[in-house]
Amino acid sequence: MVTLLGISGSLRKGSLNTALLHAATQLPAEGYTIEAAGIQGIPLYDGDLEAAEGIPDAVTALKDKIQAADGVILFTPEYNNGIPGAFKNTIDWLSRPSSDIAKVFGGKPFALVGASPGNFGTLLSQNAWLPVLHTLGCRTFSEKRLMVSKAHTLFDAQGKLNDEATAKRLGDLLAAFAKFAEER
Repeated sequence: MVTLLGISGSLRKGSLNTALLHAATQLPAEGYTIEAAGIQGIPLYDGDLEAAEGIPDAVTALKDKIQAADGVILFTPEYNNGIPGAFKNTIDWLSRPSSDIAKVFGGKPFALVGASPGNFGTLLSQNAWLPVLHTLGCRTFSEKRLMVSKAHTLFDAQGKLNDEATAKRLGDLLAAFAKFAEER
């Protein structure tokens, strides 16, 4: 059984990306499981804080989840045509100390998906993540992409995905990524 970890890169309670991640955990899954994680509780990266107090517990817990997973999916928002600062900050913490980069990221399959109220989904954010993931030594999944545009129209008031076409595209991506992660 392939284990996938989905990480929502939004801190917002009503996040479209968190809702998309929760939708992913509710889809039928053959041959894989998916666990949801978030970035709450991770402070702004500060080298002085790291030197004085070490790696925060929330960072260590997320590192452990990434290491235990066969593959990781970043559910990324797009802010001002780029990577959300809080999400990038999380990845920066996860790369500390630098001696951990290989064991957390090295060769680990990573996929990118995202939801946005805009017309282009999270195309620019996903593209901006690629050099970051490459630098960290990840195996990026490029067979399928999922950029959900006008996402605010696809979820009900409780955050449940109510668009069958998006659910199918999400399920297809998850199945293909699980196979990619299994080939590691």
